[in-house]
Amino acid sequence: MQHNSRTVTSNQPGPHQDLARRVNRALTHPLRKPIAAHTQGNFALAAEWLASRQAPLILDSGCGVGISTRQLAAQFPAHAVIGVDRSEDRLGRDHGKLPDNALLVRADLVDFWRLAYQAGWAPEYHFLLYPNPYPKSGQLKMRWHGHAVLPTLLALGGCLELRSNWSLYVEEFALAVAQVTGKQAAVTEIAPKDDYLTPFEAKYARSGQALWRLCVDLERK
Repeated sequence: MQHNSRTVTSNQPGPHQDLARRVNRALTHPLRKPIAAHTQGNFALAAEWLASRQAPLILDSGCGVGISTRQLAAQFPAHAVIGVDRSEDRLGRDHGKLPDNALLVRADLVDFWRLAYQAGWAPEYHFLLYPNPYPKSGQLKMRWHGHAVLPTLLALGGCLELRSNWSLYVEEFALAVAQVTGKQAAVTEIAPKDDYLTPFEAKYARSGQALWRLCVDLERK
């Protein structure tokens, strides 16, 4: 089978010149957006499920169809793994029985992360696997490191792992992490061998694209 996934193209030659200003704005102007009712309700159900597990938490943010959540639940059987995605259609696709230690939640991540922080959640691991890179220069504010929710995302703490097929996204994220926390994230190229965490990872790898991983241990603020 041929895989011809396109590589990311951008009009940016390097890290966005406005990145530091946007991160500073996020630090000085906390997000005030009202939380959506559906996310509030689904978070309450997730909180009840998590409390019943009494196990360390793993967040799989932007889990898509939930394959990564299933994989992580199998890799970490002693943990409670919560996969979050905003698409009801993606979450509803049949990819087999969900492990007992996994839960899929439909929610807006901007709202979900704020609720998780307010509730005192402290994930041991937090995965951001192949977020939409929004590669045009004018789309910086749509990337997680250019969004006002970034300080909350990082304040949740834990071992944060980001994966992307666009090296510039990872580079920018590392710069933002350093600006907010003072920590230098480890960035490496990875080459999974059939143990792909997501369908995107499989598609990109089989198309011959380079894959990048950022890891940083964050303190719960």
